[in-house]
Amino acid sequence: MIGLFNDCFPPIMDGVSLTTQNYAYWLNKKTGNVCVVTPKSPNVKDQEEYPIYRYSSIPIPMRKPYRLGFPRIDWPFHEKINRLSFELVHAHCPFSSGTLAMRIAKAQNIPIVATFHSKYKADFERAIPNKRIVDYLIKDVIRFYESADEVWIPQASVEETLREYGYKGKVEVVDNGNDFSDNASIYSLREMAREELGLNEREFVFLFVGQHILEKNLVFLLESLSLIRDIPFKMFFIGSGYAAQELKQLSEKLNLSSKVFFKGTVTDREKLKSYYAAADLFLFPSLYDNAPLVVREAAALHTPSVLIAGSTSAEIVTDSVNGFLTNHFTGDYAQKIRELTSSPFLMRMAGDKAAQSIARSWEEVVDEVYDRYMCLVRRYSGTQNPFLWEAI
Repeated sequence: MIGLFNDCFPPIMDGVSLTTQNYAYWLNKKTGNVCVVTPKSPNVKDQEEYPIYRYSSIPIPMRKPYRLGFPRIDWPFHEKINRLSFELVHAHCPFSSGTLAMRIAKAQNIPIVATFHSKYKADFERAIPNKRIVDYLIKDVIRFYESADEVWIPQASVEETLREYGYKGKVEVVDNGNDFSDNASIYSLREMAREELGLNEREFVFLFVGQHILEKNLVFLLESLSLIRDIPFKMFFIGSGYAAQELKQLSEKLNLSSKVFFKGTVTDREKLKSYYAAADLFLFPSLYDNAPLVVREAAALHTPSVLIAGSTSAEIVTDSVNGFLTNHFTGDYAQKIRELTSSPFLMRMAGDKAAQSIARSWEEVVDEVYDRYMCLVRRYSGTQNPFLWEAI
């Protein structure tokens, strides 16, 4: 059994939960030998084809809908998990699920892979005003990764963050994928999506998808949009988070209410695909994210992103080739959007190139992931054929 451990899983939607879900889906398709271990969410009835083992949790204040898990006190959960024999465990975060994965790896003498997805220090600093406590927590995170057999990062630039935190070990770059196919008839799809969403052909459509938290630089984004109110556009914000109400109020204060629309969380992937397809630009000025899935999802639908030059998110983008980069000033960001709306052909060309150069399917990525798992298990156990694909 391959165990995938993460502190959130759908219906909680973020990049890491979607990564875990797609790993599980494709590994199950190819091996039938995978499970997910994650905290409980209220009123969730899992219906996936692979088993999901959930343990007790409580809401995290100011971080709705995220949960704080307590696997140690959930005895029925322990009875189930202790009956499982794992060949490898993969921790997608270092907290309750990751700690559990580490204990299982040591108890069963199996390898553990740990992926570093997020800039945890920024989360700690927002919630905890004491620098010493933050430093201690970061050291604890690094101890976790130093105890793993392999540490994976979703793109090369993420290594810099790990090094800043104090990690000195080896890292392996393993790309993220996306579950939106590169459709050859993208322009027909875009036309249908805009019609479905009731959009005027003369309006430019901008999009943001992600948590509505201040760390994503969304105040900066709204202030930038306020500088181009003369341009005919509609901006859609999709997602939820602690700052959602504050952002709505700021939008009204900046006289953007007729142009900016907050759509909440969209869990229907086909509907979300329509928003991506309808958009002319994906606006993502975050300095917080490491390797955001949403930029790859937009690319799969031929929608180029506007990112901040030098940000970790921007590593996969070459300016004016497969996306657009600008300085971290509202005037510069607004001016870049203004210039692009005057050159729709450049936006289309960059979107097409983004689809070719950025978007990889999850099926392709998980093929690589499984090969890496198999090599690690072979090295760890000394066997030549630890487990096989059941469907090749």
